[in-house]
Amino acid sequence: VVSRLTYVSRARACVGARTARFLTMPPTPPISTGAHDAKYEPVDVKTLGQGNFGTAKLMRHRASGQLFAIKYIERGDKIDENVKRELVNHRLLDHPNIIRFVEVLLTPTHLAIVMEYAAGGELFDRICGKGRFHEDEARFFFQQLISGLEYCHGHGVAHRDLKLENTLLDGGEVPRLKICDFGYSKHSLIDSEPKSTVGTPAYIAPEVLSRKAYDGKAADVWSCGVTLYVMVVGAYPFEDPADARNFRKTIMRIRGVNYAFPAHIALSEECKDLIKRIFVLDPVHRLNIAGIKQHPWFQRNLPAELQNAVVNDGPDPNQMQNLDELMSIVDEAKHRLGDGAHGAQGGMMGGSADYYPDEDMDDDMGAGLSGDYGAYD
Repeated sequence: VVSRLTYVSRARACVGARTARFLTMPPTPPISTGAHDAKYEPVDVKTLGQGNFGTAKLMRHRASGQLFAIKYIERGDKIDENVKRELVNHRLLDHPNIIRFVEVLLTPTHLAIVMEYAAGGELFDRICGKGRFHEDEARFFFQQLISGLEYCHGHGVAHRDLKLENTLLDGGEVPRLKICDFGYSKHSLIDSEPKSTVGTPAYIAPEVLSRKAYDGKAADVWSCGVTLYVMVVGAYPFEDPADARNFRKTIMRIRGVNYAFPAHIALSEECKDLIKRIFVLDPVHRLNIAGIKQHPWFQRNLPAELQNAVVNDGPDPNQMQNLDELMSIVDEAKHRLGDGAHGAQGGMMGGSADYYPDEDMDDDMGAGLSGDYGAYD
């Protein structure tokens, strides 16, 4: 089990090679920072992450010295409705367990999204280092995940791509979990009803595969169940242990809610019960956030700060970037500058791809290896 998740960690660097038949991979264009150099400076030219939509770099605010993560998305075709939704929805959220959105800037070559920097890295990597968590440690992080997700849902935002790679840690001695990457998010009042198949295969809820309208919040709960299972077991619940990299088989097992708890791993009955109540085919009968918070396993050792939901109206309007300004920057970023700009078609190494479950796909695609899949709404 440990080696499987370690393999996932090692393999992330070569995901692009595995998905070459689905993605066109142009050379990654150099980032021309231009005027925003007056505000932010790079720190050791450190790349925090790379995906289909861009590259994240560690930057320092010149005036305050504070560190930020800046995601650079190439100007042009990649600046689409998903990017706009990510910015509009993320901008509304202000919670200790959610990465803070700061502002969006424009450079000659890229749209730059400035966000809070989480020095502890991904929760995924922490699990890879340990193989799996003891229940107490898993519960500590799961409680924070549910707290952040409850806030998102309370503000009308369904994340739709919750996974270990989209949960960061702040680097403190007692690490605080922070949800990130709202690229596939939808707002119940602003956006259309979710109906497309987006997310990461190992975490996708059965109803998301139906190509029919579904409740994005219930799908998020399913993804939380997958996250909890991986934390306590050290493997993805719907992978076939004998054929873990078979993508199509994973999808079939999700549709049939076909999973098991390994006999060699001692889990409490309360933990198993919570997971069973989340992995319910019909989202109407699936445990919701309120039900999870009332469950005995969740309630055990619940920190005082998480006992009550965070209630606020979002960030202080006086400290938020003006929405009209943000939209103007995004609209301008849809146009490239200069004749030498690289094309924006296709993806970047290790990133997302459109996922159409009924079309010809390579069976030999690990459900946890292949990044995000999205057939855009």
